[in-house]
Amino acid sequence: MKVLWFAWLRTRVGTATEEVALPEGVDTVAKLLDWLATRSPGHAQALSQRAVVRVAVNQSYATADQPVHAGDEVAIFPPVTGG
Repeated sequence: MKVLWFAWLRTRVGTATEEVALPEGVDTVAKLLDWLATRSPGHAQALSQRAVVRVAVNQSYATADQPVHAGDEVAIFPPVTGG
């Protein structure tokens, strides 16, 4: 799985892109975020406020219960505002 980090989340994690192998039992966006938060102190800090984190799976916004699979591209980013 390819994980893309954006904006201040990228700064906290320390990388823009990661290739990860999903552990057994990680099959939803929520479980993925839980697992990613265990990877390092930076990951934990980036994901400590889940209410302000948005996720897209294969370039479509995703809900916490959306399934994820090994070949997916997952983007994790703060809310986007614009005018």
